[in-house]
Amino acid sequence: MSSWVVIKIKRKLEKGAESFWDTFKIPYKEKMNVISALMDVQKNPTNTDGKDVPPPTWDAACLEEVCGSCTMYINGVIRQACSALIEDVAEKKGEDYYVTLEPMKKYPVIRDLQVDRSRMFDNLIKVKGWVPIDGSFDLGMGQQQDDNIRQFRYALSRCMTCGCCMEACPQVSEKSEFIGPTAIGQALLFNLHPVGEALESERLDTLTSSEGVTGCGNAQNCVKACPKGVPLTEAIAQINKDTTSYKIKKWIGKIK
Repeated sequence: MSSWVVIKIKRKLEKGAESFWDTFKIPYKEKMNVISALMDVQKNPTNTDGKDVPPPTWDAACLEEVCGSCTMYINGVIRQACSALIEDVAEKKGEDYYVTLEPMKKYPVIRDLQVDRSRMFDNLIKVKGWVPIDGSFDLGMGQQQDDNIRQFRYALSRCMTCGCCMEACPQVSEKSEFIGPTAIGQALLFNLHPVGEALESERLDTLTSSEGVTGCGNAQNCVKACPKGVPLTEAIAQINKDTTSYKIKKWIGKIK
């Protein structure tokens, strides 16, 4: 007896349009993931009412949980669709698999499962999430770092800007200025870099503002939702210490 995958998708055909649900039914294949299931739907976009509809859209790139672009809600859990095997994430009823897909909720929906994550990337610009360089010529060997710092920086560098932590954070919303855990973690990553620390004061200026680290409510949902195990709560704690020290030094005139 063959099995089926029943996929219920929350859809929106354009910005500003009303959301609606479409349900599709496709044959189950062993070890298929959510992306491959969506691709099967895309080939023959006929819903369970027998109506031919526009094929659903979504974002995807690497298909190996590195780029973070295919993040969506899968049966109520925020995660990447490429690493979500149907047999692991679906609700099984009899021989069939049931999956509900929804777009991320804290970003504007472009269409169907595609969202505009500009807010997160704009926040990375605010904290200058990069290493400043003067030209591309050979500068020789970089400065050595303590192994513990290097390992911590590597853990922070695993962030793939998927947005899971932003979705899970109760402090991030349309009404909140909070810059979010992604930017805080990346600010610390580059503050700990021997060259990146040149912009530390500018980053801390942003992180001591109204949208900075004081907006964190310490729910710790971010670290639970992160698929890469980025130590976000440790990063937030460290940035809290750094911003406090920074503000005191500015107050007593050690920093202008």
